[in-house]
Amino acid sequence: MASKSTLNAKNLETLGAARLADLLIEISTGSAVAKRRLRLELAGAQSPKEAGREVAKRLTSIARARSFVNWQNRKPLVTDLQSQIRAIKEQIAPADPTEALALTWRFMQIATPLFERCDDSSGIVIGVFHDACVLLGEIALAAGTPPEALADAAIEALRDNGYGQYDGLIAILTPALGAEGLGHLKQRIEVLAATPVPVPPKTEWEAVGYGLGGATYVHQMQERARQSLVRMALKDIADAMGDVDAFIAQYDPATRKVPKIAAEIAARLLATGRAGDALGFVERAEVDKSRWMPHEWQDARLEVLEALDRNDEAQAFRWACFERDLSPDYLRAFLKRLPDFEDIDAEDRAMAYAMAYPIALSALQFLLRWPALDRAAQLVQQRFTELDGDHYEILTPAAEVLAARFPLAATLALRAMIDFTLNAGKSSRYQHAARHLAECDALASQIEDYGTLERHAAYVAHLKRDHGRKTGFWAHFA
Repeated sequence: MASKSTLNAKNLETLGAARLADLLIEISTGSAVAKRRLRLELAGAQSPKEAGREVAKRLTSIARARSFVNWQNRKPLVTDLQSQIRAIKEQIAPADPTEALALTWRFMQIATPLFERCDDSSGIVIGVFHDACVLLGEIALAAGTPPEALADAAIEALRDNGYGQYDGLIAILTPALGAEGLGHLKQRIEVLAATPVPVPPKTEWEAVGYGLGGATYVHQMQERARQSLVRMALKDIADAMGDVDAFIAQYDPATRKVPKIAAEIAARLLATGRAGDALGFVERAEVDKSRWMPHEWQDARLEVLEALDRNDEAQAFRWACFERDLSPDYLRAFLKRLPDFEDIDAEDRAMAYAMAYPIALSALQFLLRWPALDRAAQLVQQRFTELDGDHYEILTPAAEVLAARFPLAATLALRAMIDFTLNAGKSSRYQHAARHLAECDALASQIEDYGTLERHAAYVAHLKRDHGRKTGFWAHFA
Protein backbone atom coordinates (compact mmCIF):
# COMPACT_ATOMS: atom_id res chain seq x y z
CA MET A 1 0.00 0.00 0.00
CA ALA A 2 1.35 3.42 -0.99
CA SER A 3 2.34 5.83 1.80
CA LYS A 4 -0.02 8.73 2.50
CA SER A 5 2.86 11.04 1.53
CA THR A 6 3.26 9.43 -1.89
CA LEU A 7 2.62 11.94 -4.66
CA ASN A 8 -0.55 10.74 -6.37
CA ALA A 9 -4.00 12.12 -7.16
CA LYS A 10 -5.76 10.35 -4.28
CA ASN A 11 -3.38 11.68 -1.64
CA LEU A 12 -3.50 15.21 -3.09
CA GLU A 13 -7.30 15.22 -2.80
CA THR A 14 -6.92 15.09 0.97
CA LEU A 15 -5.37 18.58 0.93
CA GLY A 16 -8.69 20.10 -0.04
CA ALA A 17 -9.59 22.48 -2.85
CA ALA A 18 -8.45 25.68 -1.09
CA ARG A 19 -4.97 24.36 -0.28
CA LEU A 20 -4.53 22.91 -3.76
CA ALA A 21 -5.52 26.23 -5.30
CA ASP A 22 -2.90 28.05 -3.21
CA LEU A 23 -0.27 25.51 -4.23
CA LEU A 24 -1.15 25.86 -7.92
CA ILE A 25 -0.80 29.63 -7.73
CA GLU A 26 2.57 29.22 -6.00
CA ILE A 27 3.85 26.59 -8.44
CA SER A 28 2.68 28.49 -11.52
CA THR A 29 4.39 31.72 -10.46
CA GLY A 30 7.14 32.37 -12.98
CA SER A 31 5.92 29.66 -15.36
CA ALA A 32 4.06 31.02 -18.37
CA VAL A 33 3.25 27.50 -19.57
CA ALA A 34 1.68 26.53 -16.24
CA LYS A 35 -0.35 29.76 -16.09
CA ARG A 36 -1.69 29.25 -19.60
CA ARG A 37 -2.67 25.69 -18.72
CA LEU A 38 -4.55 26.85 -15.65
CA ARG A 39 -6.34 29.62 -17.56
CA LEU A 40 -7.34 27.07 -20.18
CA GLU A 41 -8.74 24.75 -17.53
CA LEU A 42 -10.69 27.59 -15.95
CA ALA A 43 -12.12 28.57 -19.33
CA GLY A 44 -13.13 24.98 -20.00
CA ALA A 45 -14.85 24.79 -16.62
CA GLN A 46 -17.03 27.77 -17.60
CA SER A 47 -18.09 26.42 -21.00
CA PRO A 48 -16.71 24.86 -24.21
CA LYS A 49 -17.24 28.24 -25.87
CA GLU A 50 -14.95 29.96 -23.36
CA ALA A 51 -12.36 27.23 -23.84
CA GLY A 52 -12.58 27.83 -27.58
CA ARG A 53 -11.95 31.56 -27.12
CA GLU A 54 -8.90 30.82 -24.96
CA VAL A 55 -7.49 28.38 -27.53
CA ALA A 56 -8.12 30.79 -30.42
CA LYS A 57 -6.37 33.61 -28.54
CA ARG A 58 -3.35 31.45 -27.81
CA LEU A 59 -3.07 30.19 -31.40
CA THR A 60 -3.11 33.78 -32.67
CA SER A 61 -0.33 34.62 -30.24
CA ILE A 62 1.82 31.69 -31.37
CA ALA A 63 1.28 32.55 -35.04
CA ARG A 64 2.35 36.18 -34.49
CA ALA A 65 5.40 35.44 -32.34
CA ARG A 66 8.83 36.10 -33.84
CA SER A 67 11.30 34.80 -31.25
CA PHE A 68 13.40 31.81 -32.32
CA VAL A 69 12.67 28.48 -30.66
CA ASN A 70 15.85 26.46 -30.10
CA TRP A 71 16.41 23.11 -28.42
CA GLN A 72 16.53 24.77 -25.00
CA ASN A 73 13.06 26.32 -25.12
CA ARG A 74 11.43 23.76 -27.40
CA LYS A 75 9.99 21.69 -24.56
CA PRO A 76 7.74 24.49 -23.18
CA LEU A 77 6.47 25.10 -26.72
CA VAL A 78 5.60 21.43 -27.17
CA THR A 79 3.81 21.38 -23.81
CA ASP A 80 1.87 24.49 -24.81
CA LEU A 81 0.86 23.03 -28.20
CA GLN A 82 -0.22 19.75 -26.62
CA SER A 83 -2.36 21.66 -24.12
CA GLN A 84 -4.24 23.40 -26.95
CA ILE A 85 -4.86 20.10 -28.74
CA ARG A 86 -6.00 18.45 -25.52
CA ALA A 87 -8.44 21.26 -24.85
CA ILE A 88 -9.88 21.02 -28.36
CA LYS A 89 -10.28 17.26 -28.11
CA GLU A 90 -11.51 16.93 -24.54
CA GLN A 91 -13.27 20.20 -23.68
CA ILE A 92 -14.65 21.50 -26.98
CA ALA A 93 -15.17 18.61 -29.43
CA PRO A 94 -17.65 16.59 -27.30
CA ALA A 95 -20.00 19.59 -27.04
CA ASP A 96 -19.35 21.42 -30.31
CA PRO A 97 -17.48 19.35 -32.94
CA THR A 98 -17.98 22.04 -35.61
CA GLU A 99 -16.17 24.64 -33.50
CA ALA A 100 -13.54 22.05 -32.56
CA LEU A 101 -12.93 21.32 -36.24
CA ALA A 102 -12.48 25.02 -37.03
CA LEU A 103 -9.99 25.34 -34.17
CA THR A 104 -8.07 22.26 -35.28
CA TRP A 105 -7.73 23.69 -38.80
CA ARG A 106 -6.55 26.92 -37.19
CA PHE A 107 -4.05 24.97 -35.10
CA MET A 108 -2.65 23.33 -38.23
CA GLN A 109 -2.32 26.71 -39.94
CA ILE A 110 0.18 27.95 -37.36
CA ALA A 111 2.65 25.25 -38.44
CA THR A 112 4.22 27.23 -41.29
CA PRO A 113 4.94 30.46 -39.35
CA LEU A 114 6.06 28.39 -36.37
CA PHE A 115 8.53 26.19 -38.26
CA GLU A 116 10.03 29.27 -39.88
CA ARG A 117 11.34 30.22 -36.44
CA CYS A 118 11.79 26.81 -34.82
CA ASP A 119 14.61 24.28 -34.58
CA ASP A 120 12.84 20.92 -34.80
CA SER A 121 15.85 18.72 -35.50
CA SER A 122 14.46 16.18 -33.02
CA GLY A 123 11.13 15.93 -34.88
CA ILE A 124 9.14 16.46 -31.69
CA VAL A 125 7.24 19.54 -32.86
CA ILE A 126 6.18 18.06 -36.21
CA GLY A 127 4.98 15.04 -34.25
CA VAL A 128 2.48 17.26 -32.42
CA PHE A 129 1.13 18.51 -35.74
CA HIS A 130 0.86 14.98 -37.10
CA ASP A 131 -1.21 14.10 -34.03
CA ALA A 132 -3.38 17.15 -34.66
CA CYS A 133 -3.80 16.10 -38.29
CA VAL A 134 -5.17 12.75 -37.14
CA LEU A 135 -7.54 14.64 -34.83
CA LEU A 136 -8.82 16.55 -37.88
CA GLY A 137 -10.15 13.30 -39.32
CA GLU A 138 -11.83 12.26 -36.07
CA ILE A 139 -13.54 15.61 -35.50
CA ALA A 140 -14.53 16.07 -39.18
CA LEU A 141 -16.34 12.74 -39.02
CA ALA A 142 -18.07 13.66 -35.78
CA ALA A 143 -19.02 17.12 -37.09
CA GLY A 144 -20.63 15.71 -40.22
CA THR A 145 -18.90 18.32 -42.37
CA PRO A 146 -20.32 18.50 -45.92
CA PRO A 147 -17.98 16.36 -48.06
CA GLU A 148 -17.40 18.97 -50.76
CA ALA A 149 -16.54 21.66 -48.22
CA LEU A 150 -14.16 19.27 -46.48
CA ALA A 151 -12.50 18.42 -49.81
CA ASP A 152 -12.04 22.12 -50.59
CA ALA A 153 -10.46 22.66 -47.17
CA ALA A 154 -8.14 19.71 -47.76
CA ILE A 155 -6.85 21.23 -51.01
CA GLU A 156 -6.09 24.53 -49.33
CA ALA A 157 -4.28 22.68 -46.57
CA LEU A 158 -2.17 20.65 -49.00
CA ARG A 159 -1.09 23.88 -50.70
CA ASP A 160 0.48 24.86 -47.37
CA ASN A 161 2.29 21.60 -46.64
CA GLY A 162 5.84 22.92 -46.88
CA TYR A 163 6.92 21.27 -43.62
CA GLY A 164 5.01 18.01 -44.03
CA GLN A 165 2.45 18.86 -41.36
CA TYR A 166 -0.39 17.63 -43.58
CA ASP A 167 1.29 14.39 -44.69
CA GLY A 168 -1.31 11.64 -44.91
CA LEU A 169 -4.21 14.12 -44.78
CA ILE A 170 -6.27 12.53 -47.57
CA ALA A 171 -6.16 9.09 -45.96
CA ILE A 172 -6.99 10.65 -42.60
CA LEU A 173 -10.02 12.48 -44.00
CA THR A 174 -11.26 9.59 -46.16
CA PRO A 175 -13.89 8.32 -43.67
CA ALA A 176 -15.36 11.82 -43.43
CA LEU A 177 -15.04 12.55 -47.16
CA GLY A 178 -16.71 9.36 -48.33
CA ALA A 179 -17.15 8.61 -52.03
CA GLU A 180 -18.76 11.99 -52.72
CA GLY A 181 -15.98 13.99 -51.09
CA LEU A 182 -13.21 11.92 -52.70
CA GLY A 183 -14.83 12.38 -56.11
CA HIS A 184 -15.01 16.14 -55.63
CA LEU A 185 -11.42 16.21 -54.37
CA LYS A 186 -10.21 14.25 -57.39
CA GLN A 187 -12.05 16.61 -59.73
CA ARG A 188 -10.45 19.65 -58.07
CA ILE A 189 -6.99 18.10 -58.25
CA GLU A 190 -7.44 17.20 -61.92
CA VAL A 191 -8.34 20.83 -62.64
CA LEU A 192 -5.19 21.88 -60.78
CA ALA A 193 -3.18 19.35 -62.82
CA ALA A 194 -4.38 21.01 -66.03
CA THR A 195 -3.57 24.51 -64.81
CA PRO A 196 0.17 25.23 -64.85
CA VAL A 197 1.57 28.26 -63.05
CA PRO A 198 1.63 31.22 -65.46
CA VAL A 199 5.08 32.27 -66.64
CA PRO A 200 5.45 36.04 -66.22
CA PRO A 201 7.32 38.23 -68.69
CA LYS A 202 11.05 37.61 -68.35
CA THR A 203 11.61 41.11 -67.05
CA GLU A 204 9.45 40.21 -64.05
CA TRP A 205 11.18 36.94 -63.13
CA GLU A 206 12.11 36.91 -59.45
CA ALA A 207 15.14 34.83 -58.48
CA VAL A 208 14.99 32.92 -55.21
CA GLY A 209 18.24 30.97 -55.44
CA TYR A 210 21.28 30.12 -57.52
CA GLY A 211 22.95 26.81 -58.34
CA LEU A 212 25.17 25.13 -60.91
CA GLY A 213 22.33 25.33 -63.43
CA GLY A 214 21.86 29.05 -62.86
CA ALA A 215 19.08 30.92 -61.10
CA THR A 216 15.85 29.43 -59.77
CA TYR A 217 12.81 31.68 -60.04
CA VAL A 218 9.63 32.03 -57.99
CA HIS A 219 7.32 30.81 -60.76
CA GLN A 220 9.52 27.73 -61.26
CA MET A 221 9.33 26.88 -57.56
CA GLN A 222 5.57 27.34 -57.62
CA GLU A 223 5.25 25.08 -60.66
CA ARG A 224 7.31 22.33 -59.02
CA ALA A 225 5.17 22.59 -55.88
CA ARG A 226 1.99 22.34 -57.99
CA GLN A 227 3.22 19.25 -59.81
CA SER A 228 4.32 17.60 -56.56
CA LEU A 229 0.97 18.33 -54.90
CA VAL A 230 -0.93 16.87 -57.88
CA ARG A 231 1.14 13.68 -57.97
CA MET A 232 0.92 13.03 -54.25
CA ALA A 233 -2.77 13.88 -54.02
CA LEU A 234 -3.79 11.70 -56.96
CA LYS A 235 -1.84 8.76 -55.51
CA ASP A 236 -3.49 9.20 -52.13
CA ILE A 237 -6.94 9.55 -53.71
CA ALA A 238 -6.34 6.42 -55.77
CA ASP A 239 -5.42 4.54 -52.59
CA ALA A 240 -8.48 5.87 -50.79
CA MET A 241 -10.72 4.77 -53.68
CA GLY A 242 -8.98 1.41 -54.04
CA ASP A 243 -8.10 2.27 -57.64
CA VAL A 244 -4.77 0.52 -58.26
CA ASP A 245 -4.57 1.49 -61.90
CA ALA A 246 -5.02 5.17 -61.05
CA PHE A 247 -2.20 4.81 -58.51
CA ILE A 248 0.08 3.23 -61.12
CA ALA A 249 -0.79 5.95 -63.62
CA GLN A 250 0.88 8.54 -61.41
CA TYR A 251 4.29 7.03 -62.24
CA ASP A 252 5.90 7.18 -65.66
CA PRO A 253 7.16 3.84 -67.10
CA ALA A 254 10.77 4.48 -66.05
CA THR A 255 9.84 5.31 -62.46
CA ARG A 256 7.74 2.14 -62.19
CA LYS A 257 11.00 0.20 -62.56
CA VAL A 258 12.52 1.73 -59.43
CA PRO A 259 12.59 -1.21 -56.96
CA LYS A 260 10.83 0.59 -54.09
CA ILE A 261 8.12 1.95 -56.40
CA ALA A 262 7.67 -1.47 -58.01
CA ALA A 263 7.23 -2.93 -54.52
CA GLU A 264 4.55 -0.35 -53.65
CA ILE A 265 2.66 -1.13 -56.86
CA ALA A 266 2.98 -4.89 -56.32
CA ALA A 267 1.59 -4.63 -52.78
CA ARG A 268 -1.51 -2.85 -54.05
CA LEU A 269 -2.02 -5.29 -56.89
CA LEU A 270 -1.69 -8.22 -54.49
CA ALA A 271 -4.32 -6.69 -52.21
CA THR A 272 -6.77 -6.74 -55.11
CA GLY A 273 -5.95 -10.32 -56.11
CA ARG A 274 -3.84 -9.43 -59.14
CA ALA A 275 -0.74 -11.47 -58.26
CA GLY A 276 0.23 -12.05 -61.87
CA ASP A 277 0.31 -8.33 -62.61
CA ALA A 278 2.21 -7.77 -59.37
CA LEU A 279 4.89 -10.23 -60.45
CA GLY A 280 5.32 -8.36 -63.71
CA PHE A 281 6.11 -5.12 -61.93
CA VAL A 282 8.47 -6.83 -59.48
CA GLU A 283 10.40 -8.65 -62.19
CA ARG A 284 10.66 -5.57 -64.41
CA ALA A 285 12.22 -3.54 -61.61
CA GLU A 286 15.76 -2.48 -62.37
CA VAL A 287 17.59 -4.11 -59.48
CA ASP A 288 21.37 -3.87 -59.37
CA LYS A 289 22.22 -7.28 -57.96
CA SER A 290 25.86 -6.26 -57.50
CA ARG A 291 24.80 -3.73 -54.86
CA TRP A 292 22.41 -3.53 -51.91
CA MET A 293 18.84 -4.42 -52.82
CA PRO A 294 15.90 -2.71 -51.07
CA HIS A 295 14.23 -5.00 -48.56
CA GLU A 296 10.86 -3.68 -49.71
CA TRP A 297 11.45 -5.13 -53.17
CA GLN A 298 12.74 -8.42 -51.81
CA ASP A 299 9.75 -8.78 -49.50
CA ALA A 300 7.33 -7.88 -52.29
CA ARG A 301 8.84 -10.52 -54.58
CA LEU A 302 8.51 -13.16 -51.89
CA GLU A 303 4.88 -12.25 -51.20
CA VAL A 304 4.06 -12.41 -54.89
CA LEU A 305 5.78 -15.77 -55.39
CA GLU A 306 3.90 -17.24 -52.45
CA ALA A 307 0.60 -15.83 -53.70
CA LEU A 308 1.27 -17.66 -56.98
CA ASP A 309 2.17 -20.89 -55.10
CA ARG A 310 5.72 -20.76 -56.46
CA ASN A 311 7.02 -21.85 -53.08
CA ASP A 312 10.25 -23.52 -54.21
CA GLU A 313 11.24 -20.38 -56.07
CA ALA A 314 10.39 -18.31 -53.00
CA GLN A 315 12.59 -20.53 -50.82
CA ALA A 316 15.48 -20.23 -53.24
CA PHE A 317 15.09 -16.47 -53.19
CA ARG A 318 15.04 -16.36 -49.36
CA TRP A 319 18.32 -18.24 -49.29
CA ALA A 320 19.77 -15.90 -51.90
CA CYS A 321 18.69 -12.90 -49.82
CA PHE A 322 20.38 -14.41 -46.77
CA GLU A 323 23.58 -15.14 -48.66
CA ARG A 324 23.66 -11.62 -50.03
CA ASP A 325 23.30 -9.60 -46.83
CA LEU A 326 23.50 -12.21 -44.03
CA SER A 327 19.98 -11.26 -43.00
CA PRO A 328 18.77 -13.23 -39.95
CA ASP A 329 15.14 -12.52 -40.88
CA TYR A 330 15.39 -14.17 -44.30
CA LEU A 331 17.27 -17.12 -42.87
CA ARG A 332 14.66 -17.66 -40.15
CA ALA A 333 11.89 -17.48 -42.73
CA PHE A 334 13.77 -20.01 -44.88
CA LEU A 335 14.31 -22.46 -42.02
CA LYS A 336 10.72 -22.13 -40.81
CA ARG A 337 9.42 -23.51 -44.11
CA LEU A 338 11.68 -26.57 -44.19
CA PRO A 339 10.49 -30.05 -43.18
CA ASP A 340 11.47 -31.34 -39.73
CA PHE A 341 15.18 -32.08 -39.26
CA GLU A 342 16.14 -30.51 -42.59
CA ASP A 343 16.30 -27.16 -40.84
CA ILE A 344 19.19 -28.35 -38.64
CA ASP A 345 21.42 -29.17 -41.61
CA ALA A 346 20.41 -25.95 -43.33
CA GLU A 347 21.27 -23.89 -40.26
CA ASP A 348 24.69 -25.53 -40.05
CA ARG A 349 25.22 -24.70 -43.72
CA ALA A 350 24.19 -21.10 -43.06
CA MET A 351 26.62 -20.78 -40.13
CA ALA A 352 29.47 -22.15 -42.23
CA TYR A 353 28.60 -19.67 -44.98
CA ALA A 354 28.62 -16.81 -42.47
CA MET A 355 32.00 -17.87 -41.06
CA ALA A 356 33.51 -17.57 -44.55
CA TYR A 357 31.66 -14.38 -45.52
CA PRO A 358 34.06 -11.92 -47.20
CA ILE A 359 33.33 -9.06 -44.78
CA ALA A 360 34.33 -10.19 -41.30
CA LEU A 361 32.45 -7.47 -39.40
CA SER A 362 29.21 -8.24 -41.26
CA ALA A 363 29.67 -11.90 -40.37
CA LEU A 364 30.28 -10.98 -36.73
CA GLN A 365 27.12 -8.86 -36.63
CA PHE A 366 25.06 -11.72 -38.02
CA LEU A 367 26.44 -14.29 -35.59
CA LEU A 368 25.77 -12.01 -32.65
CA ARG A 369 22.22 -11.30 -33.78
CA TRP A 370 21.37 -14.94 -34.54
CA PRO A 371 22.77 -15.60 -31.85
CA ALA A 372 25.64 -18.05 -32.29
CA LEU A 373 28.15 -16.75 -29.74
CA ASP A 374 30.49 -19.72 -29.97
CA ARG A 375 30.88 -19.17 -33.70
CA ALA A 376 31.18 -15.41 -33.19
CA ALA A 377 34.05 -16.00 -30.78
CA GLN A 378 35.64 -18.42 -33.24
CA LEU A 379 35.35 -15.88 -36.05
CA VAL A 380 36.99 -13.13 -33.97
CA GLN A 381 39.91 -15.39 -33.11
CA GLN A 382 40.37 -16.70 -36.64
CA ARG A 383 39.92 -13.39 -38.49
CA PHE A 384 41.21 -10.90 -35.94
CA THR A 385 43.41 -9.11 -38.48
CA GLU A 386 40.32 -8.37 -40.61
CA LEU A 387 38.46 -6.55 -37.84
CA ASP A 388 38.41 -2.82 -38.55
CA GLY A 389 38.78 -1.19 -35.15
CA ASP A 390 37.19 2.00 -36.45
CA HIS A 391 33.79 0.27 -36.19
CA TYR A 392 33.30 0.62 -32.44
CA GLU A 393 29.52 0.47 -32.94
CA ILE A 394 29.96 -3.23 -33.76
CA LEU A 395 33.00 -4.20 -31.72
CA THR A 396 31.98 -2.58 -28.43
CA PRO A 397 28.71 -4.53 -28.04
CA ALA A 398 30.49 -7.63 -29.39
CA ALA A 399 33.06 -7.42 -26.59
CA GLU A 400 30.30 -6.91 -24.01
CA VAL A 401 28.33 -9.96 -25.19
CA LEU A 402 31.34 -12.24 -25.54
CA ALA A 403 33.09 -11.29 -22.29
CA ALA A 404 31.25 -13.72 -19.99
CA ARG A 405 31.88 -16.94 -21.94
CA PHE A 406 34.62 -16.03 -24.39
CA PRO A 407 37.05 -13.62 -22.70
CA LEU A 408 39.78 -14.13 -25.32
CA ALA A 409 37.47 -13.18 -28.18
CA ALA A 410 36.21 -10.19 -26.20
CA THR A 411 39.80 -9.13 -25.57
CA LEU A 412 40.62 -9.32 -29.27
CA ALA A 413 37.60 -7.16 -30.14
CA LEU A 414 38.79 -4.60 -27.59
CA ARG A 415 42.36 -4.76 -28.90
CA ALA A 416 41.16 -4.08 -32.44
CA MET A 417 39.64 -0.78 -31.27
CA ILE A 418 42.66 0.12 -29.13
CA ASP A 419 45.09 -0.55 -31.98
CA PHE A 420 43.09 1.50 -34.45
CA THR A 421 42.76 4.44 -32.07
CA LEU A 422 46.46 4.58 -31.23
CA ASN A 423 47.80 3.80 -34.70
CA ALA A 424 45.55 6.45 -36.26
CA GLY A 425 46.24 8.94 -33.46
CA LYS A 426 42.52 9.43 -32.75
CA SER A 427 42.99 11.56 -29.63
CA SER A 428 39.23 12.09 -29.25
CA ARG A 429 38.93 8.34 -28.58
CA TYR A 430 41.84 7.98 -26.16
CA GLN A 431 39.54 7.90 -23.14
CA HIS A 432 37.50 5.06 -24.68
CA ALA A 433 40.63 3.17 -25.74
CA ALA A 434 41.99 3.45 -22.20
CA ARG A 435 38.74 2.04 -20.87
CA HIS A 436 39.01 -0.84 -23.35
CA LEU A 437 42.55 -1.57 -22.14
CA ALA A 438 41.31 -1.61 -18.54
CA GLU A 439 38.62 -4.10 -19.61
CA CYS A 440 41.34 -6.25 -21.21
CA ASP A 441 43.20 -6.11 -17.91
CA ALA A 442 40.09 -7.36 -16.08
CA LEU A 443 39.56 -10.18 -18.58
CA ALA A 444 43.17 -11.35 -18.52
CA SER A 445 42.74 -13.47 -15.39
CA GLN A 446 39.97 -15.45 -17.08
CA ILE A 447 42.08 -16.43 -20.10
CA GLU A 448 44.05 -19.62 -19.62
CA ASP A 449 45.40 -20.05 -23.13
CA TYR A 450 46.27 -17.18 -25.47
CA GLY A 451 47.57 -19.59 -28.10
CA THR A 452 49.94 -17.73 -30.42
CA LEU A 453 48.58 -14.34 -29.32
CA GLU A 454 50.33 -11.92 -26.98
CA ARG A 455 49.45 -12.28 -23.34
CA HIS A 456 48.06 -9.18 -21.71
CA ALA A 457 51.29 -8.01 -20.08
CA ALA A 458 53.19 -8.39 -23.35
CA TYR A 459 50.47 -6.50 -25.21
CA VAL A 460 50.62 -3.59 -22.76
CA ALA A 461 54.43 -3.57 -23.03
CA HIS A 462 54.30 -3.31 -26.81
CA LEU A 463 51.73 -0.50 -26.58
CA LYS A 464 54.09 1.40 -24.29
CA ARG A 465 56.96 0.75 -26.68
CA ASP A 466 55.08 1.92 -29.78
CA HIS A 467 52.83 4.58 -28.26
CA GLY A 468 54.54 5.62 -25.05
CA ARG A 469 54.52 9.28 -26.05
CA LYS A 470 50.74 9.43 -26.40
CA THR A 471 50.35 10.86 -22.90
CA GLY A 472 46.71 11.71 -23.52
CA PHE A 473 45.97 7.99 -23.72
CA TRP A 474 48.14 6.84 -20.82
CA ALA A 475 46.78 9.57 -18.53
CA HIS A 476 43.33 7.94 -18.81
CA PHE A 477 44.77 4.45 -18.21
CA ALA A 478 46.68 5.35 -15.07
